[in-house]
Parts: sequence; C-alpha cells; structure tokens
Amino acid sequence: MSFVAYEELIKEGDTAILSLGHGAMVAVRVQRGAQTQTRHGVLRHSVDLIGRPFGSKVTCGRGGWVYVLHPTPELWTLNLPHRTQILYSTDIALLTMMLELRPGSVVCESGTGSGSVSHAIIRTIAPTGHLHTVEFHQQRAERAREEFQEHRVGRWVTVLNQDVCRSGFGVSHVADAVFLDIPSPWEAVGHAWDALKVEGGRFCSFSPCIEQVQRTCQALAACGFSELSTLEVLPQVYNV
Repeated sequence: MSFVAYEELIKEGDTAILSLGHGAMVAVRVQRGAQTQTRHGVLRHSVDLIGRPFGSKVTCGRGGWVYVLHPTPELWTLNLPHRTQILYSTDIALLTMMLELRPGSVVCESGTGSGSVSHAIIRTIAPTGHLHTVEFHQQRAERAREEFQEHRVGRWVTVLNQDVCRSGFGVSHVADAVFLDIPSPWEAVGHAWDALKVEGGRFCSFSPCIEQVQRTCQALAACGFSELSTLEVLPQVYNV
C-alpha cells in the first residue's frame, strides 16, 4: 500500500479505508490477528483483509458488508485523526494548482498539523520531489513523522520540529514553492524568501481572517514578492 501509487493486494501494515455505507468511513491499520468492530459486525484482519484486493466487498460478522478502499490523500483527509484543524480537498486542489506542483517539485510547508495537505503534496511531487515540513509542536511533529513512515511516504518528506517564524525551514534556495498554514504567516515571509530558489518560486498562505491576509500581503510586498492575489473557494453543489 502506498499513498502515491496503487497496489492491488492488502498487506499487513497497510492503511485501509472501510466504507460502511451512507457516507460513513473509517481508516484502519491492517494487523495480523487484529479485529475491527463495525456497525455491521466484526472484521477480522487476518481472514477478511490480508491478501484480498483493495476494493473488495467484505462480509462482516453480523452479515453486513463493507467495501475496503485503497487509501488516497483525499480519503485520508476525510478520515485522519485530527490533531489540528485541517484543509479539505477543495482548498488543497486550488493551492496545488496555484503553486504549480508536479513530480520533482521541492516544497517547504509549515505547519504540518494533521498532515492533510502534506499527503496531497507528497502524492503530487513523487517520485522525484521532496517536501520539507515544519511543525513547532513536538508531539504533532513526532506523530506526523510516524504516520509518514506507516504510509510508506517517508522517503519524500523531512519533518522538522521548530518554529518556522524564528528558525525557518532548515534549507536555503532549494524550494520551488512554499506553503504556510500558521497563525502569523507574515512573520515567516522572510524565511520563505530564503527557502525559495534564487531564480524564484511560488508562495501560498492559508488564513481564515482577512486581517491575517492583509498583514501577509504587506510583508510579501515589502520582501519583494510580486503578482499577489487573494482567493476564496466557494463550491456550489447541485442536486440534479
């Protein structure tokens, strides 16, 4: 199992997404001898999961069934354990496009948080790119590092536990893009400039308050960034 490439069969140690019906899903780590209780009954990992193809319809202990889905960054965003508030796929899709990420891109990110954006970035830049992600909270940084290894994407990401506003990203002039999701992004603009390649790059910051956006734009202009724009994504769902 990998979040960046599809694998057909479920193996021990994989993360699988159980679709329980009516939009309900849960992420499980597949372990030999383990069991998962669902509203449809018990699911035995050794018998019901290991060795089966992803996408299988599996009957549970009480006769109900679940679909076992291959993990993707989008499904992980919907099922991850929340250590912080997260961005969802609508905003992630926009920032991935605006940063012009592609296989081989080098990206600097802060904060790591729950890893929602990180997984999407890694999937986009693999197999030849790299993500440098900075998280000031020690326990969150350690758990993110563990999750990246569990999800077999650790080779594409370096996790630093430090304050990006004081200490930066730990790299200089290597990044094609920088993404910030922190309370005071204007304090990290100078470090973002230092992390970007000498020939330039792209910067994106997510902020929930317009006052944060104003201060960040002022700092960006003062630092030498150009072509600044502020976007809000408001999807419209139609029942047809």
